[in-house]
Amino acid sequence: MTQHPTQAVILAGGQGSRLRPYTDDRPKPMVEIPGTGIPIIGHQLAWLASEGVTDAVVSSGHLAEVLEDWLAQAELPCRVTTVIEREPLGRGGGLKFAARSLPRPDEPWYATNGDVWTRFSLREMAAFHAERDATATLALARPRIPWGAVETDEFGHVLDFIEAPPSPYLINAGVYVFSAGFAGLLPERGDHERTTFPGLARERRLAGFPLPQGSYWRAIDTAKDLTEAAKELADK
Repeated sequence: MTQHPTQAVILAGGQGSRLRPYTDDRPKPMVEIPGTGIPIIGHQLAWLASEGVTDAVVSSGHLAEVLEDWLAQAELPCRVTTVIEREPLGRGGGLKFAARSLPRPDEPWYATNGDVWTRFSLREMAAFHAERDATATLALARPRIPWGAVETDEFGHVLDFIEAPPSPYLINAGVYVFSAGFAGLLPERGDHERTTFPGLARERRLAGFPLPQGSYWRAIDTAKDLTEAAKELADK
């Protein structure tokens, strides 16, 4: 088995309703990160290519023609194939549909949600996946809680205010490593997180890779996320 995948799927078919008006005329992955002049998917393809990916399949749906026009004109860092969901298949169905266009079906592959902007070592994640002989591995992030927290003692006295503390829980970061046979476990339509993943977890075939300390990760889901991403970029 190839330890480090060289192929990937990007799920780019979402409506992006919470990002309106940015998504009124473009799909969510085509929204530009302020200050970069590059849409989210451009950052994703550059990152994937830097991690050794030579072939990417982009699964689109909502306003697919806008995405395809950009891909046709951009200087891309890897080979890109687009597939279009003519009707919503759900995330699991969308993954299965896109995986059929991977050039090397007998090799492992990466996948990422089309609204994730992140930087960490995919090669380290692939090695983690291989060491555990997992069927699927998901990246795990610890996001900051968007509200301030209040710390109290056992008597109810307020001790401290903590601005945007890190969550006590890890969440699915929307980036995956899948073994070659994983696509066959996906539903034709529906959500793999409610079907395929729980079954794999019960069989101890699902692994979770915590993002390394200091890794950048943000899901671009709302206009506030765009503003925060631009601020974080400026701070760097």
